[in-house]
Amino acid sequence: MVSDSVMQQCAHRGSQQGARMVLVAGMASGQGKTTVTAALARRLMREGLRVRVFKTGPDYLDPMILQRACGSEVYALDLWMVGLDACKRLLAEAAQEADVVLIEGVMGLYDGDPSSADLAQAFGVPVVTVIDAGKMAATVGAVVHGLQHYGPVQLAGVILNRIASTSHRAQIEPALRDVPLLAHLPKLAESLPERHLGLVQPDEVAKLDEILDRLADRIELDMHAWQAMPSVHIDRIPAAEPLPQKLAGRRIAVARDAAFAFVYHANLACLRALGAEVVFFSPLNDEPLPEGTDGVYIPGGYPELHCATLAEAKRWQASMRTAHAQQVPILAECGGMMAMTESITDAQGKTWPMAGLLPGRITMHPKLAGLGMQWLTTDEGELRGHAFHYSTLQTTLPSIAQTVTRTKGKTGESLYRHGSLTATYFHAYFASCPAATARLFFRQDSQQEKS
Repeated sequence: MVSDSVMQQCAHRGSQQGARMVLVAGMASGQGKTTVTAALARRLMREGLRVRVFKTGPDYLDPMILQRACGSEVYALDLWMVGLDACKRLLAEAAQEADVVLIEGVMGLYDGDPSSADLAQAFGVPVVTVIDAGKMAATVGAVVHGLQHYGPVQLAGVILNRIASTSHRAQIEPALRDVPLLAHLPKLAESLPERHLGLVQPDEVAKLDEILDRLADRIELDMHAWQAMPSVHIDRIPAAEPLPQKLAGRRIAVARDAAFAFVYHANLACLRALGAEVVFFSPLNDEPLPEGTDGVYIPGGYPELHCATLAEAKRWQASMRTAHAQQVPILAECGGMMAMTESITDAQGKTWPMAGLLPGRITMHPKLAGLGMQWLTTDEGELRGHAFHYSTLQTTLPSIAQTVTRTKGKTGESLYRHGSLTATYFHAYFASCPAATARLFFRQDSQQEKS
């Protein structure tokens, strides 16, 4: 345990010179990046430090776990989807209010375009690599130095995951040579559970906070090596211009529960910045749309796991049908679109009736049916986002537009419109084009949307 005076000195130095900022990366998915980042965040907070956490790339589930670990909202960072300037503003703001900023990478360090390494290099953020050492010893050194020099990246240290014993660690440490061993986490009987889209949601994990506390207890952290890392300075850039209040006076109802939880914090912030009042309701609790709703946002999630409950949510379904009949604009993304169709056939082959606003049927599949960064060309500009789904839609409706994939420039997801409903598998990052976002929440024949 580090003394209070040392920690106070560390916190003071961070507040005076900027935050210690690292990108937590790995050589591949499955190395334990989220587990380690969550354990590290909670441990550093326990030491009296102010911690902010970010997640690289399009992801909803990892940020939920990380948010529980650190107690503050976890925003996405991506040079393409979020944008260089927006990423810089987020990091600069975090550095002003925190002693430590942790950025969890995505996939392997150099995977993707842009990659986690690209993000680290863009802002001069050192990398800490997580290595699952469960089936390695000295070879860990070769992996670490390969990751360091391939880019290269500024490698601040290593965190070893699933260490079997003290002797196991002793075999590895000399092989790291001049790269500091910042921390190690032993092989544990428990871990964060996963399902087909990634980690499960925090509320589904029994005693999650106790698990996170145990992880913080078990991570062995070398605070002297941590203190030796220099602070990272992110120059503040001018604040973005205030957005035109295109949604001023409009009440946007957002579905939020275990079935519809895939929402970027930045999406809600964008709606509010456009002037909207954001209110929430729960389809799983059979809550109807709130009174005075001017627009509806049904985001993605796991409706396929809650088909029985959604099929019996008669008040919610009736309120959606009424809103649709009254031409209230509705945006349904991925899981939200699934619940708007006539039915979902789940992984066990059972078919469940849904709200029926969108003609068509959903079928779940064991393999991915859509994946990757995409953009939608609109009159207002390029709306960026991603797709990630294990189901397909069968519908007779023609698409009104299609996204384009980021890496290959091929046709991506279809956009459908049926009355006031806009539905797609595409997860939009609203802040990438606020004007296009605002248009989605106006009646298609409205003159106000053109102002």
